Amino acid sequence: MNELYQTPYIVLPGASDASGRLGLHSAFSVFMDLATVHADLLGFGYRDLVKRGLFWLTVKTKVHFEERPRMGDEVMLRTWPEAPGKVRCNRSYEILRDGVTLVRGKTEWAVINTATQELVPIDGIYPEGLALDRPTACAEPFARIRDNFDGAAPYAEYRVRSIDIDVGGHMNNAAYVRELIASFSNSELKAMGVRDIDVIFRKPCYEGDVLSFCRRDTEDGIDVRVSKDGETVLLARLA
Repeated sequence: MNELYQTPYIVLPGASDASGRLGLHSAFSVFMDLATVHADLLGFGYRDLVKRGLFWLTVKTKVHFEERPRMGDEVMLRTWPEAPGKVRCNRSYEILRDGVTLVRGKTEWAVINTATQELVPIDGIYPEGLALDRPTACAEPFARIRDNFDGAAPYAEYRVRSIDIDVGGHMNNAAYVRELIASFSNSELKAMGVRDIDVIFRKPCYEGDVLSFCRRDTEDGIDVRVSKDGETVLLARLA
């Protein structure tokens, strides 16, 4: 049983953006897929949990970009689970080229009972004998984003479509990030020079929901609030 999973990866056009590099949003998709494969190998993936009436839930994600690999680059993807808390656990990720870390991140996960919609203890989810002593890939804490956007007018709007919905029946966490990045133009993204993205997931969204995007410029970066019907569904910081 190996707590560290790694696999080679080629940055193909489908994961690249207008700059010819791994897209900011694509890093989140790559990490999500990587976690899925590793969880399956360890016996607590989607197919294992669904038999128990359980489902993985993404709470927060933080990604730091030292350098985004270019289209055609061959890199190594790595992931490992960290020591869990009572009802939440972190998973680390890295993208390396020639042994040098280019992108690193972590995601906070929880497990929900699909019948009661309540969080269940992580104890009993991880198999016995799994080593959980590897240090985090991302020592920086998750961002604390103030949910106060008074006076901030919406700058973008998005209607959730069929392609955004995952097997859980709601908008996939990586789809939120795709639309977050898409709410800025390429010229804006180039000027921003994004190195860090924090995302806090608050409420699920479903096909047909209309999402409203508001932004607030701060000393720490650009904070974004995504809401539906006046309720916050996501908070993000790009820095």
